[in-house]
Amino acid sequence: MKDKKRFAGPRLKRMREKQGLRQSALASLAGISPSYLNQIESDQRPLTSALLSRLAVILQVPEFSFGDSEALRRTAELREALHDPVFGNKTVSGEELQAVVNAAPEFSDMFITLYRDYLRREEQHREKLIRSANEQAGFASRFPYDEVRDWVQARHNYFDTLDRIAEQVFEAHHFNSATLRDDLTRYLLDAHGITIGGDAELLGQGTFWRLHKATKRLVLAEDSSVESKIFWMAHVIGHLDQKQRIEREVKRAAFSTEEAQKLARIALANYFAGALMMPYRRFYEYARMVRYDVQRLQYYFGASFEQVCHRLSTMQRRDTQGIPFYFAKTDIAGNILKRSSATAFQFAQFGGPCPVWNVYRAFAHPNEILVQMAITTDQTRYLNIARTVGRGGGSYLSRPRSVAVVLGCELSHAAQTVYAAGLDLNNPDAADAIGPGCRACERTTCRHRSVPPIGRGLDVGTAERGVVPYRVASG
Repeated sequence: MKDKKRFAGPRLKRMREKQGLRQSALASLAGISPSYLNQIESDQRPLTSALLSRLAVILQVPEFSFGDSEALRRTAELREALHDPVFGNKTVSGEELQAVVNAAPEFSDMFITLYRDYLRREEQHREKLIRSANEQAGFASRFPYDEVRDWVQARHNYFDTLDRIAEQVFEAHHFNSATLRDDLTRYLLDAHGITIGGDAELLGQGTFWRLHKATKRLVLAEDSSVESKIFWMAHVIGHLDQKQRIEREVKRAAFSTEEAQKLARIALANYFAGALMMPYRRFYEYARMVRYDVQRLQYYFGASFEQVCHRLSTMQRRDTQGIPFYFAKTDIAGNILKRSSATAFQFAQFGGPCPVWNVYRAFAHPNEILVQMAITTDQTRYLNIARTVGRGGGSYLSRPRSVAVVLGCELSHAAQTVYAAGLDLNNPDAADAIGPGCRACERTTCRHRSVPPIGRGLDVGTAERGVVPYRVASG
């Protein structure tokens, strides 16, 4: 299978200039001519896989730094923002948007931030109109989540310092995956004087755990799974032991709101917890040995299906890089609850996601792993696995939450996984056509479309009726 051409000229130029290297110096180190490097930086020639690997070593950056996931994210968000009615009916072509993103990525981010702030203020204004004057306008905005999500995405869902420290803690204290719950219980007592207890009422109250600082007692929801209890204990350890490091990461990120800072602290403590449960090198080696079989990884590390999938999306250590996966968690209504990616896979920013995506079929096949070959609108092909997950509600009246997760990688990596068994990876017709959601998807002939693409008119003057009750106007 031929590799997709990778044009990364502007990114390569910025990395070279950041290192203080002239074109001639970098070309000499890479063993190519200055004119060839100049053509690559001006996007007249693509980067070959071999040259990309050499440049990554010379510039001391991960290979995924040359990927176009950030450029695709910016282009997708700009496209959706510019179709807001506030900008009128003007249409900006995809080529123009890509040119803007490639030439001015920082400006693109500033524009997106400004547009989000505009939406946030509009939402605040609407809230104030329907609330009484003495009520605080404390609304549940999604924007702090977006800010933290983009920050994690920019880090390719990998935090090297926390990851390595979690691994060191596991090894230094001789933890064992088979006895990790007892190991962490002992560690919390020895290092912090904290004892562990259970409460059968917590889960029914919508609470997983509660730390009583005065009595130094960590109370866990009694009806929760063993792997969840282990994760929560590891989270508390991360919060207590790595508070200063987490705070440094948060300050370095320069979030715009206090809410975003708090969410980032939780995200980093959760990251530490996953890294402590599944230490990097052990996890990396076993994952390769079992060909990324999620169920076998579950049993070996005593983790849940969701925890393993999320950990697989973080395997971006430079010297031992795993398959670049994306990960997402959704509810049955189509709300994306969690998402992270080390790939170029694009999620919808506004509106519902794609109904053809196999994560939504998972709800009709509970606890069954569904495998899908898919092709996105940028013609990238993926291997996706999806399955329902979730925890019980503690009682019949609690109504357990129905959620599903999906893990995906580009098809060029699929043969390394157990999930490629029986698939015709070289058959382009075997891939389902999926997109970022109907509002952002440009496939006008899809029979699953629910609404027209943003910025496109409807052709209602035809003398025929198709599967979709309208045609999208051309142009």
